[in-house]
Amino acid sequence: MKRKKTSSSKVRLFKPSFYIKLIGVSAGVLVLYYLAIRQTNASLARMLSAFPIFFRMLIEDFFPPDFGYFPTVVNQLIETFNIALISTTLAAVLAFPLLFFSSSTLNRHPLSYGGMRVVLTIVRSIPNIIMVVLMVAVVGLGSVSGILALMIYSAAILIKLTSESVESIDERPIQAIKAMGGNTPQVIRYGVLPQITPIYLSHILYVLEINLKASVVLGFVGAGGIGQLIRRQMSLFRYDRLGLIIFVLFLAISVIDYISQTVRSRLA
Repeated sequence: MKRKKTSSSKVRLFKPSFYIKLIGVSAGVLVLYYLAIRQTNASLARMLSAFPIFFRMLIEDFFPPDFGYFPTVVNQLIETFNIALISTTLAAVLAFPLLFFSSSTLNRHPLSYGGMRVVLTIVRSIPNIIMVVLMVAVVGLGSVSGILALMIYSAAILIKLTSESVESIDERPIQAIKAMGGNTPQVIRYGVLPQITPIYLSHILYVLEINLKASVVLGFVGAGGIGQLIRRQMSLFRYDRLGLIIFVLFLAISVIDYISQTVRSRLA
């Protein structure tokens, strides 16, 4: 009997075109990194040499913290939290009716849907610090300018996040309500709200976390709160007080992040 010849062929995991694309993409990324390094004059040696100076400053200037300054820090921290809380609450109230106009599932009119998406894109493209500078020019220095700036930006974020969730909800309850002769308010009340309410609350808590951290930065440009206190102590070179502020801020943000994540995990 003649034995059948078996041809052993190598099994290729990827096609040759995949390796060509991989090399091309890798080369493009390396070129971008090279251009970024040249544009920013980045130097690894200079960055590494800064670490000993940084650690020496932490040990010699930041410690021991000035714990006598603790009541002032807590007072400004409460103001910062209030700015974040009020701005997030106002943003949630403002965003809730508008998110239905920015969802293609509920808003079938191309002009209003497209116009809403363009407005949201414009608002989100403006950095918070630019927004608060504009509000300072309108209402002056203080917490009100920070609240208005964060409210506008947070409303755009909430509308963007939640409208995408509306577009991915189960449409079977909506179709059933429409088949029974339900109008648009009834569709929203009984078909949409039960599905998006937990998601919307989760997004509100997430935006609250963002606003708490953003309000610290906005204090540098006159929005009040603990950011303004940090700027003042830096100008006075009181790094012992600055170390206390950073420590208290770290503890506060960690606690709020933990609480927010716990609540959001239960809402999911």
